Amino acid sequence: MREALKELRKRAGLNQTEVATALNVQQSTVSMWENGENKPRADKLPELARLYHCTINDLYGYGKET
Repeated sequence: MREALKELRKRAGLNQTEVATALNVQQSTVSMWENGENKPRADKLPELARLYHCTINDLYGYGKET
């Protein structure tokens, strides 16, 4: 999940502070998601998907070829 979150954020042209503001969380929270120290709460997943113009499955990296 962490790699997908960072990649999707960058594709959306956003920095961590912008994501944090849009989701009403701290920038450090976004950083922890991207570093694998924590995962987004379930209620944040639809918001992240909308913000990144992707599906919730994309947030988890499902369907991505390795």
